[in-house]
Amino acid sequence: MGRIREAFENCRFRVENKMVKDKEMKVKEIYLDNAATTRVYPEVAEAVWKFMVDGYGNASSQHSFGRDARKGIEKARGEIAGFVGCDVSEIIFTSGGTESNNLAIRGLAKANPRKKHIVTSVIEHSSVLETCRSLEGEGYEVDYVGVDSDGIVSVSDVEKLIRKDTLVVSVMQVNNEIGTIQPIEEIGAICKKAGVYFHTDAVQGFCKVELDLKNIDLMSVSGHKVFAPKGIGFLYVKKGTKISAILTGGGQEGGLRSGTENVPGIIGLSEALNLGMSGRRGVGVSVKKKIIRSRNKIVDGLLKIPGVKINGSLDKCVYNNVNVSFYGIEGESLMLMLDRDGIFVSTGSACASSKLEESYVLRAIGVDDMYIHGSIRLTLGSDVVGNEDYVIGKIVECVGKLRSISPFKFKDEKEEDN
Repeated sequence: MGRIREAFENCRFRVENKMVKDKEMKVKEIYLDNAATTRVYPEVAEAVWKFMVDGYGNASSQHSFGRDARKGIEKARGEIAGFVGCDVSEIIFTSGGTESNNLAIRGLAKANPRKKHIVTSVIEHSSVLETCRSLEGEGYEVDYVGVDSDGIVSVSDVEKLIRKDTLVVSVMQVNNEIGTIQPIEEIGAICKKAGVYFHTDAVQGFCKVELDLKNIDLMSVSGHKVFAPKGIGFLYVKKGTKISAILTGGGQEGGLRSGTENVPGIIGLSEALNLGMSGRRGVGVSVKKKIIRSRNKIVDGLLKIPGVKINGSLDKCVYNNVNVSFYGIEGESLMLMLDRDGIFVSTGSACASSKLEESYVLRAIGVDDMYIHGSIRLTLGSDVVGNEDYVIGKIVECVGKLRSISPFKFKDEKEEDN
């Protein structure tokens, strides 16, 4: 690993020193990082602004300004509950996915101290994995179930790990890196039969993949993945779930989440979902079909490049995700070159000038080192439609430039099936 890291860092140094920003305005700007965050709808921003400037009362205050803020929150809660298909009391507002995941797992642990076993997957979001690792230091046992080469959790593997003292099974709906969709409803049915709580991190799948809440006890959602502001989300907690607060204070959100409510954020989340439901905004059927066609065209174009690998499943995958690796180059350098050309993607591995970390998700599905470090993630939105050839062309061009200076040369016999 040391040799690979040193070689990639030398290449990146050469790339960064050769990159000169164009003084002219970019012809195209194509945002392909929607899994990281989405643009806030103008209508949502307007609704948020109104509550920041005019309806700025504290919802816990008893005067008219406070009562108006409270009415706004409860109206939004009702609208979101209607969208999710649950009771209003089952929606607990949080700051986003990370807090929701922490509240779900730690809240269950606090309320059910006799059960000291947790089951989760090796490709969960860090907010789940780090919470579980922290609980291991507090005397909990955690089983981390593996995945297949597509990144799919085996239902039978989960079932085999459930014990009498199992507190919760936590498996994400859609993986944030490779976009694979997990068999959530089947896992939930097994948990229900065993009398075990089931939690799913639905941050990446919410509004993209349909989900039946019948066998789900807790579900985490983040607003900024669905065209709402950052800093707002919610945890769905099914009635009867024994859970305790992990933040103490004023007892807001039914006693489960103390702290002054983010009224503008709550309003913004509700407005974003309302726009999506009404068809005025959001990814409707026709737009979704266009994005799927764009995704397929991009995948077909990229597969023509020697030494390329599509990571994860092409079938059991959220419709807008493409995680792709190129042999022998560094993903961060490719990301920086594409940024210069107005194409905004994310890296599949977290790299810094003094550190090169491999993706634990790609490692879990068996991707080779030479491909792991050359990975990028494209998560498409409507602005990619009609610009597929430009995206493909620029990636081909940049990959070619990086390979010309890479010490790791791709040979045809190394090419893997995709």
